[in-house]
Amino acid sequence: MTERVIALVDAGRRKPLPSAAGPAAGMMQDRLERPLRDLRISVTDRCNFRCTYCMPKEVFGKDYRFLPHEQLLTFEEIARLAKIFADRGIEKIRLTGGEPLLRRNVERLIEMLAGITLPNGERVELTLTTNGSLLARKARALKDAGLRRVTVSLDALDDPTFMAMNDAEFPVAKVLAGIDAADAAGLAPVKINMVVKRGVNEHSILPMARRFKGSGHVLRFIEFMDVGATNGWRMDDVIPSREIIRMIDAHLPLDPIEPNYPGEVAQRWRYRDGSGEIGVISSVTQAFCRTCTRARISTEGMLYTCLFATSGYDFRALLRGGKSDAEIRAAIAAVWGARDDRYSEIRTAETAKQRKIEMSYIGG
Repeated sequence: MTERVIALVDAGRRKPLPSAAGPAAGMMQDRLERPLRDLRISVTDRCNFRCTYCMPKEVFGKDYRFLPHEQLLTFEEIARLAKIFADRGIEKIRLTGGEPLLRRNVERLIEMLAGITLPNGERVELTLTTNGSLLARKARALKDAGLRRVTVSLDALDDPTFMAMNDAEFPVAKVLAGIDAADAAGLAPVKINMVVKRGVNEHSILPMARRFKGSGHVLRFIEFMDVGATNGWRMDDVIPSREIIRMIDAHLPLDPIEPNYPGEVAQRWRYRDGSGEIGVISSVTQAFCRTCTRARISTEGMLYTCLFATSGYDFRALLRGGKSDAEIRAAIAAVWGARDDRYSEIRTAETAKQRKIEMSYIGG
């Protein structure tokens, strides 16, 4: 099979910074009056899985050219940028990838980020998303470094389905061991994300619900999304979250509950017998753009204001170009003030074909 090589970023897809300056201090809002509350930072573009909905092997094969190390943001650059964002009002930082636990000495970065304080004196909430492959080995060190919680991706409980989706011959048992280790280390409640694709793993919905019911963990079902340009997304492959809820509710009765905070992406449901909760993330069939408070930093320092972005802003150039913290704060405010993204609200068959940034590059 001939491999396709896709350049994730090129000069033509870098946006110039907005000319209008943002507010020097105080809460920032975009054009739809959405604040900036959450920052997702990709620490690597590499992953040891080749999940078909994220990094399909026919694209990200053995000859795929990942970013050279010198192009990645250093830990010091990430920490500096995160501190500037914290000064501008973000409350939560999530480390992602690729697979973030593949970044060498990532515990040192966690220590640096865990010490960041917000203007109100509280510590930033620091979390991490992982495929779980290295979690059993690293959970205790991550907790000791200052990590608060982890989210683990797990798309099925039977090895044939799970391996078909991760395309790396990685067994379910090792991910479950990682979840147990995270729980024992105090990285709880563990959130478990299951991407659901019609004809592939919908038979795993009920087994997953039963497996984690009463465990103290929070299972979340995610509609298969048209992130990037390599996963072969089709609307026919999407199982609407309302269908997932009906399926579970018929066997394990559910009641809806309120979100934990404004802008929470998952709709929450509680088991009627009080044995825990699940969530559904419905960015295809029930767009939540109007409450989105997230910005994303790629592993090489590009700032993206939407998961479905086609281009971003080069903040590595600011970091390495001698710009002061005040100048970078102003640039963040200018970018956020110009933001009007609402991709999921206006999704069409044509927009789904656009060459968007890959999820493996900016995290889910």
